Amino acid sequence: MKKLLLGAVALGAIAATPAAAQTSEVHYASPGPIPYTITNPGFFGTLAGELGVGLEVGTHYTAEADAPANSVTATPTVDVVFTLTGSVSRDCSFYAGNDAGARNIDFGVIGVRTGNNENVNDAFEMVGPAIAEIETLTAGCNFNNEVEISKDNVLGMVNTSGTGYDTDEFQANIPYSVTANWTGVALNAVTTGSAQTLEVDTTELTELKQQGAWRSAMTIDIVAPAISDKGLVAGNYTGTTTLTLRAL
Repeated sequence: MKKLLLGAVALGAIAATPAAAQTSEVHYASPGPIPYTITNPGFFGTLAGELGVGLEVGTHYTAEADAPANSVTATPTVDVVFTLTGSVSRDCSFYAGNDAGARNIDFGVIGVRTGNNENVNDAFEMVGPAIAEIETLTAGCNFNNEVEISKDNVLGMVNTSGTGYDTDEFQANIPYSVTANWTGVALNAVTTGSAQTLEVDTTELTELKQQGAWRSAMTIDIVAPAISDKGLVAGNYTGTTTLTLRAL
């Protein structure tokens, strides 16, 4: 029982404390005729203790313990730093319907004054403005970007019929403006979004605006003001407008 207890104490010391000096115990004792105890003796003490053992008047006890030291210096605390990396692609999005037909803006018949009793200075002039309203719920870019609106012709929609006409009294083009509205931020700004507007006037070909990442609904209003000083030549009028969202 004593040996088991001693073993348990030794193991507990190993688990609870840092490495200490290894055990090296040598003890001698005798009840007589000359009683003695010798603990961890030197050379001569060992001779005396062994002599008592040899004369069968004494006893001895030894305990030896040894283990290799730590392979490196122990570290009670260790910090492990993990570096996380990844990338996100630059992207611009604009939902423009499910097919090309959604992007064909047809004003139908652009009304002109056709009454026989119109004053000559009003005949064949536009009855009123031609207006198109486009709205998408999904638009934006996830990086610094620019929004650009451009027309294919600064004259606006152009008549392709090829008929002749008096240029003092008629015209074969319909100028129009394009205005886009959305919520965004200024270029490189880190702030809450605010109302943004980009307009290409009736006499302009293109305009652009640079800004930071944004996402919001966007409305595009196309307005061809009524022409009130000249009549319109009959025929088909066409023109294209391009909206470009471009990550910088």
